[in-house]
Amino acid sequence: MIVRLSELKPGQEGIIKEFNNNEIFLKLMEMGCVPGEKIILEQVAPLGDPISVNVSGYHLSLRLNEAEHIIVEIKS
Repeated sequence: MIVRLSELKPGQEGIIKEFNNNEIFLKLMEMGCVPGEKIILEQVAPLGDPISVNVSGYHLSLRLNEAEHIIVEIKS
């Protein structure tokens, strides 16, 4: 199933497939969010933003508007 990273629930993991916004593409790539990399949604802040993910072996905080541009494939 293909979804946006912002749609995952805490504990779910997926494989990064692509980005749908070229403006943040380089920023996300520099942070280790590269296509083919496994990403796990670890926590969501109490008000829903930001989210904490584990990617490339480290923890990363992303705003929801950034997470909406990361397309991931999850296994049902």
